[in-house]
Amino acid sequence: AIGRCTASRGDVIVVMPGHTETISAAAGIAMDVAGVAVIGLGYGSLRPTINYTATASTLTMSAANCTLVNILHTGGIDAVVSPIVVSAADCLILSNEIRDVTGQVTNGILTTAGATRLKILKHIHDGDSAAGTGAGIAIVGGDGIEITIDRMDGNFSVGGIDVRTTATTDLFVHDVLYFRTRNAADIFLVDTITASTGQIGPNINIRLQDNAANVTEAITGATFVVVDPVYVVNLAGEKAML
Repeated sequence: AIGRCTASRGDVIVVMPGHTETISAAAGIAMDVAGVAVIGLGYGSLRPTINYTATASTLTMSAANCTLVNILHTGGIDAVVSPIVVSAADCLILSNEIRDVTGQVTNGILTTAGATRLKILKHIHDGDSAAGTGAGIAIVGGDGIEITIDRMDGNFSVGGIDVRTTATTDLFVHDVLYFRTRNAADIFLVDTITASTGQIGPNINIRLQDNAANVTEAITGATFVVVDPVYVVNLAGEKAML
């Protein structure tokens, strides 16, 4: 269907409830026509599903202004490296869910420096509680990326959101309704480059794994600004602190 679209005309592909696509290779689905929207119908397990059955399987967004809405992504094999890869500007990923089924994905969404002004909105990452995931969202460069999260739960060895390799600028992460890490690293967001800029908050709720003095390290990045309210709790039965 993507191959039948015309670039920058605003073509829409509607995917019906119950439909499943199986990806067994890199760029198994390539959104490589600019301005195309793929919109899934249905709710819960009836949403259109993309099942990744090889570790290198990917859906790529390599053309600008593409949109992906209401798709369920399932890992049909352990250690899928990065199911969704975004390398083009002005793309939108709205109300998608990445769900671990067999083992864990290594990174849920991976960007390149070309993913300027990417919006990942109302995202769900339903990860396995066992180790194996590095990050729910891995950001490499880019400018003006915006992220909101409905639910992100997993064993994130690096962090729920990991800025790596290349600094990002003007990152905006807000309205995170539910974040839980099951890894002792206890990190929601980390800038491993230590030069990224942007605003973290408001309206972020973070649950950590260990009852330790790690609350202030849940968001790590010296050049970010943090805007309250950001609530952190690190033990069952406790009330979060601001």
